Amino acid sequence: MDIAYIVAGFAVGGLVGLTGVGGGSLMTPLLIFGFGIPPLTAVGTDLVFAALTKASGVVSHWRLKHIRGSLVALMLLGSVPSAMVSLMLLEHMQADVSRVEGLIHVMLGFALIMTAFSLVWRGRVQALGYTVKRNWPGVFRLRPVLTVLLGCLLGILVPVSSIGAGALGAAALMLLYPGMPTRRIVGTDLAHAVPLTAIAGLGHWQMGSVDPALLSQLLMGSLPGIWCGTQLGSRVPERYMRPTLAGMLMLIGVKFITV
Repeated sequence: MDIAYIVAGFAVGGLVGLTGVGGGSLMTPLLIFGFGIPPLTAVGTDLVFAALTKASGVVSHWRLKHIRGSLVALMLLGSVPSAMVSLMLLEHMQADVSRVEGLIHVMLGFALIMTAFSLVWRGRVQALGYTVKRNWPGVFRLRPVLTVLLGCLLGILVPVSSIGAGALGAAALMLLYPGMPTRRIVGTDLAHAVPLTAIAGLGHWQMGSVDPALLSQLLMGSLPGIWCGTQLGSRVPERYMRPTLAGMLMLIGVKFITV
């Protein structure tokens, strides 16, 4: 047992509970740059980690009626087929380590940069959604199609980077459905993220790119970390935490793309 992995799980879990940012945005870069874990193993392990840690949140949101099932179905209609294609592509490329790592680095960098923007501009995204609804109502009649396309994008991004099912999905839903209460956006996005990350994680497990020992140690630290972070969340000013975290994610994203 490596205590460093447990501490890392606790730290990432604490930040997730404190800021609400998806753990993949933090855990995958930490595993790659901090511990030297091969990118494909880092992504695969983090996907299973994300599916397990988010599952209890879906149950809570379901009980509180915060999940809009029709939107979850539309997103899964797009994300499941595209996730399967992404997994097949990774399996086909698996023997060429340099190509796989290059693809993961680019996708991770893109996802981290977009996550950073979504953290800073969350309020503006919702305002932009209202503007589009008011000035171009015809666009909003296409929302079912756009929701499926959103699922397709996440289905491509998540299996390759382990990032996108949380912050990016929520930001896109705010843009498409600006009148939906935030709690329902969060619940709907989470209800889509769990099956998507589970499917992607199982695909990686079948490829052999999940490390069970690493996964168990990360879970040992993250579960109490999430609880502690949630307790501290109300005491730390969000206006300081989000810009700081966004800046850090932006720098890491640029590093992934340029390495």
